[in-house]
Amino acid sequence: MKLSILYDVIRWEEKALHQAALKRGMEIRMIDVKDMEMDSEVVGEDKYGDIILQRTVSYYRSLHSTAYLEFLGKKVVNSLKTSIITGNKFFTTLVLKKHGIPTPRTIVTVTERAALKAFDKLGGKAVLKPVIGSWGRLVALLENKIAAKAVIESRELMYPVYQIYYMQEFINRPPRDIRTFVIGDQVVAAIYRYQPEDDWRTNTSRGGRAVKCEITTELEEISLKAAKAVGGGVLGIDIMESENGYLVHEINNTTEFRNTVPVTGIDIPALIIEYLLSISKK
Repeated sequence: MKLSILYDVIRWEEKALHQAALKRGMEIRMIDVKDMEMDSEVVGEDKYGDIILQRTVSYYRSLHSTAYLEFLGKKVVNSLKTSIITGNKFFTTLVLKKHGIPTPRTIVTVTERAALKAFDKLGGKAVLKPVIGSWGRLVALLENKIAAKAVIESRELMYPVYQIYYMQEFINRPPRDIRTFVIGDQVVAAIYRYQPEDDWRTNTSRGGRAVKCEITTELEEISLKAAKAVGGGVLGIDIMESENGYLVHEINNTTEFRNTVPVTGIDIPALIIEYLLSISKK
């Protein structure tokens, strides 16, 4: 099988995936999406191999390159459908709600005035997130009306995408969340992500601490339901523990696992490669 890995940044994950493919004896090509020429007149293009693993960090680069590769008739993991949904937090919320998967109450508005009204509806304490973005960037905890006004006013001076006000109810929870890793129809690993002392966000890129989490039946079921709802593939499911049970609050399309492999002992790169091999034969 010929495998291509698309990327725009080489991280630990891409290096580990490359090594796992080599160990499996696969023919592998690393393709920098920044060098791609997506020509609509090209048909039957063969240089991308049998299957493509999409690891591009940029949402827009990922969408356009995936759309082009699917146009060429290539199998891409994750698919364009999955990429579109999971790359936008509001799209993800709508799909989760449609499939009956518990998720925090969310209100989206497009003006400063409407955003402040939404803040009041959410009880005077909420979390404001950009609809597109990762690593906890520009995620703000709005603890009162003064803070809400200040943060929302600052968003009005940013790019239009940041003026889509995606606001979620604040969930009282332990100082952690859970990330599960779904590959195909299996939940292969899970970690708790504990927030650092100087931040309320749990992202490991911001100093959050990864600790192994046991995969219970309930955790497995909600993770697989969430993954199936967005189209499946290789996904990271972010889950909060609330008084009423688990809540899925985000799904990651090109999920990182650098901090998960050492604390769980699970060889996620090898499992991803095995998954690609299995679906390439279908």
